[in-house]
Amino acid sequence: MPENAGGKEKISGIIESITYKNEQNAYTVATVKCGKERITAVGFMPFAAGGDKVNLFGHFTVHHSYGEQFAVDNFERAVPESSAAILRYLSSGAIKGIGPGTASKIVEKFGDKALQVLENSPEDLSSIRGISLEKALSFSEEYKKQYGVQELVLLLSPYGIGIEKCARIFKRLGKEAAEKIKSNPYVLCSDDFSVSFEKAEAVSADLSLPADNSDRVSAGIIYVLKRNLMNGHTCLPADKLCAVSKRLLGLNDEIINDSLNSLKEQLSLLSYIKDGQEFIALPEQFYAEQYISARMKAVAQNLDKSVSIDDLEIDYVENKVGIKFESMQRLAIKQTFESGILILTGGPGTGKTTTLNAIIQLFENRDVSIALAAPTGRAAKRMSELTGREAKTIHRLLEVEWGADDEQRFSRNEKNPLDCDVIIIDEASMIDSLLFSALLKALKLNCRMVIVGDADQLPSVSAGNVLNDLLMSGQFASIKLNKVFRQAQKSLIVTNAHAIINNSEPDLNSKDGDFFFLERKTENSVCNTVLELADLRLPKAYGFDPIKDIQILCPSRMLDCGCVNLNNLLQTVLNPEESRRAQLSYKGIYFRTGDKVMQIKNNYDIIWKKQDGETGSGVFNGDIGLITEVDVRAGIITVLFDDKTVTYFKEQLDEIELAYAVTVHKSQGSEFDCVILPLFDIPEKLKYRNLLYTAITRAKKLLVIVGKKQIFIQMAENNRKTLRYTLLKDLLCDE
Repeated sequence: MPENAGGKEKISGIIESITYKNEQNAYTVATVKCGKERITAVGFMPFAAGGDKVNLFGHFTVHHSYGEQFAVDNFERAVPESSAAILRYLSSGAIKGIGPGTASKIVEKFGDKALQVLENSPEDLSSIRGISLEKALSFSEEYKKQYGVQELVLLLSPYGIGIEKCARIFKRLGKEAAEKIKSNPYVLCSDDFSVSFEKAEAVSADLSLPADNSDRVSAGIIYVLKRNLMNGHTCLPADKLCAVSKRLLGLNDEIINDSLNSLKEQLSLLSYIKDGQEFIALPEQFYAEQYISARMKAVAQNLDKSVSIDDLEIDYVENKVGIKFESMQRLAIKQTFESGILILTGGPGTGKTTTLNAIIQLFENRDVSIALAAPTGRAAKRMSELTGREAKTIHRLLEVEWGADDEQRFSRNEKNPLDCDVIIIDEASMIDSLLFSALLKALKLNCRMVIVGDADQLPSVSAGNVLNDLLMSGQFASIKLNKVFRQAQKSLIVTNAHAIINNSEPDLNSKDGDFFFLERKTENSVCNTVLELADLRLPKAYGFDPIKDIQILCPSRMLDCGCVNLNNLLQTVLNPEESRRAQLSYKGIYFRTGDKVMQIKNNYDIIWKKQDGETGSGVFNGDIGLITEVDVRAGIITVLFDDKTVTYFKEQLDEIELAYAVTVHKSQGSEFDCVILPLFDIPEKLKYRNLLYTAITRAKKLLVIVGKKQIFIQMAENNRKTLRYTLLKDLLCDE
């Protein structure tokens, strides 16, 4: 019978058999004999094997197909004691390389002392015929690993640190991992493990470690900087960093300043003085911006500036495509050749794509090698459609891969540069400092660059403000296209977007065209109208597919009109629960076959497969797909991203979320046939022009805004750009 252990049920027994085990993530389905009962246990149980005596912690559930199951949150394996139990354990294959035959030889020689020999004197195993010293040592390491991970699980699981992460911690810290963590819990906050500072604080408190210990203070300061990376800052003013760290840690100025100075002396943090004020940065961010500055200057200085373009060549392209270039477009084309680095900006309908296509054509006429790239998969796909040439994500272009230490690396770098003479980068406002630095490292010093973007859109989700800093430095040729072409003028989406940026009054009263404003006075009426539009009105009037063609964009995640709540409501309407439709619950979210989902973090290692058999890796932040299959028993979800099929295991489900509604920030680089934008009770920090402009320019065919006109007006009038602390502009301007 199950016991109650700290709010969780506990069952004890012996694993009779393993029905299913996913070797990649250790998800296991096992039959456990508890006295006279047999119980099906499911969950993450690394190293579990037939014959193991175990304590399982979790709760009973009822599966609609498989009946009652025990869902395992954590488990303990007891060390087998008798010769028979040890033989059963070793014969199960639990230790790599030891099968039934080898297990029999070991137990025959050492009896119930076999596991002690395995742990403490593995060299003795080499006295058995067929077991070399090398094999013996590897058997011992595998055995220690299993029980070392178990010790970590027991230590860290109360803090919500799962089995998979414990295995990674053990791999990095070794057999003394538990002791190292007990002496300094803040080692968990390193980039290697990415455990939150709050969890390390909880471990430290339970261990009664002093609040002013140096490890805690250093970790707290670094935590503040890392947390602000998520706000786009590559650095912070020293006084601001100290003030926030003081509040976080509850310590005095002297302790904070001493720790900060120590971190600077150790080069764990770096300092930069601009305009008499000290700024502090994490080394990775500082070196990235420093490299961008140095490399861009070197490229500008080393490129052959004698290259020119004849007007007749441009005329030829005009005649070929049947388009007359506007004066700024011609200037941009010439600058690409004459300057080597061109920053091309402009809003919708100003001819950026036409200009790019002309530049591409002229380089191709000269037999020059060109690479096209964009920060996201959707942006790259759009670039390919608009240019008629293959465009790749920057990650794919750089051939991202993972090292043995699980760190992201790019195959293309200074030693293995890209084989192109010109690179054209679209949606540059989305590029963060680390990614742009990696891209520059992969370019030949004489490679020309065309950097394309809309400076009025939101900056990158990750840290940095690359496009704006490059423009503000004034160090490179830049052209802003601002003439809206006649065809584009027919679109209220385009004209209203430009009206907002130019501080003019947009047309919110039109009853025809592609831009509509539906005023609603309450949150409930906004939500109901959004649901009605997505489910009935727009599909009926325009033929839009509610899931594939319509995208709800929300300024914020929370509140009633945020994407979290709207996703729940939209899922109920567009993809309701049905007995025949499989679904998997994860942290309160139900993922169903047919659901629209978004990848919310870069995963360069996840495998995808196309229908033609082609395989590759990498799904990126902002990619939107459709759930095609849910395997509840195995805890597996299959998602189709365009033409790529990706499998997610249950512990990976924090990488995806429902995407009927997404934030405006997450929509960057994407376009949708139809956009619905709810505006109601938005947090003050999000009521600014760039966010509204970005949302409007995501719509290709139709935009419907639902909410309060007053909020729309407030956002349109608020020209405050998102404040970002960066160093790039100043580094570029340094002599």
